[in-house]
Amino acid sequence: MSIFTPLLEFVAPVVPGDIFPYFFTMEMFQRAMISAIIVTIVAGLLGSFLLVRNLALIGDGLAHVSFGGVAIGIVLGATHPLYYALTFSIIASIIIYELQSRGILTGDASIAIFLTGMLALGLVALRTNGGGITTDIEGYLFGNLLLIDGSDLDLISLICIGSLFILFLIRSGLLAITVDPLAAAVQGIPVRTIGLLFSVITAAVVVSMVQVVGALLVTSLLVTPAATAQLVGRSFRSCLLWTQFFGFSSVMLGLYFSAERDTGSGSMIALVSAIIFCLMAILTYAPKFINYNEKSFEE
Repeated sequence: MSIFTPLLEFVAPVVPGDIFPYFFTMEMFQRAMISAIIVTIVAGLLGSFLLVRNLALIGDGLAHVSFGGVAIGIVLGATHPLYYALTFSIIASIIIYELQSRGILTGDASIAIFLTGMLALGLVALRTNGGGITTDIEGYLFGNLLLIDGSDLDLISLICIGSLFILFLIRSGLLAITVDPLAAAVQGIPVRTIGLLFSVITAAVVVSMVQVVGALLVTSLLVTPAATAQLVGRSFRSCLLWTQFFGFSSVMLGLYFSAERDTGSGSMIALVSAIIFCLMAILTYAPKFINYNEKSFEE
């Protein structure tokens, strides 16, 4: 807060809107803005690797697992149910990786089993002992930045900074096993260790995103900006940069419209992210489609 608050207050006078400027001046809204910024940076980096490894669905699966953990934590009366979500998600990510790497189940099948099973467990627990779907529960499902308090910001910051540090350390090996796992193993790269670390990082980052965009909308920040970047990027490095740009654009525009139109922050961020993807897809492929039709007509 001491680092970001002066920066937010500095740009506050030029921020448009009637409600949106409060995200830059009031402490409660500042925590929400800082959380969204930190999560967007890490989600962009992680999402690029997930797409290259064809693991786009794992974020959605682990988000549903994290909701099950949140529900169990609330039923047990936990002060910070995100810690339960973190525990459940990490365990699930390790099991999914082991099932896939040992050839017991395909990645999609194991993700689907945990996705539906943990979501169902959470819903049953809430209906049985937790009082049903309350406003706070909806915040975990669809995202509510205003639920983020000081301890939640500490957890989100710790997860994101730690994930960035680990990703920096394993970046070369991770890229190698992403391109060709067999060749990486022959070269002596610890494929299993890096794979497990990446799975745990993914689980932790997904948990940090739950309060920002909600368990049901995690892929809007984890996958959609990275997919949009692949439409315009010409290399993996350029895709990483474009992912950050599209991610920040989605978050800032989503927060602006949600504040001014009084809608859910998570759903608006997800909608803006999807709209940006559609616009970039049209701008990228429409000229190619027109040229193809013109050539076909001439022939």
